Amino acid sequence: MPTRAEELASRLIRNLDTVEMQSYRREPLYAGRCARLAPGTAARKLGASIDIIEPGQRACPYHLHHAQEEMFVVLAGSGTLRVAGELLPLKTGDVVFMPAGPEYPHQIINSGEAPLKLLSVSTMESPEICEYPDSGKYHASARDERGTHFDAIARGGETLDYWEGEP
Repeated sequence: MPTRAEELASRLIRNLDTVEMQSYRREPLYAGRCARLAPGTAARKLGASIDIIEPGQRACPYHLHHAQEEMFVVLAGSGTLRVAGELLPLKTGDVVFMPAGPEYPHQIINSGEAPLKLLSVSTMESPEICEYPDSGKYHASARDERGTHFDAIARGGETLDYWEGEP
């Protein structure tokens, strides 16, 4: 039976060097490894992950959040922050603060020669709408304490009347 200290440690502490990483690849621009850190912890309003982006690759599509704020800490490597139509250099030790809203669409690109290692932290606001300016998509989601109870990814353009499909 675990001790109180062991129970607390399992709910409050994650180690970046020992967490199990998952690989992802979506040719030609997305490849790396990541691990979500907060699931299974006592965290309720924060999410965190460790992300390692391969040289020449991107972490995720260019996007913006309407509710969640994000913070990225560059732990190793160098890269480029694509934000609001600009390209900003990133290096080890940089901390990026990304507020919610349409002013700050963003994407992190590994433009360096070595893997780019990031600690990513976000508020876990719900509901959330994430927009993808390059593809015209949006992702709407909402969740409660038990997990996701609404999740939709669609492309803007088609709208329905409020009464569509209602009795």
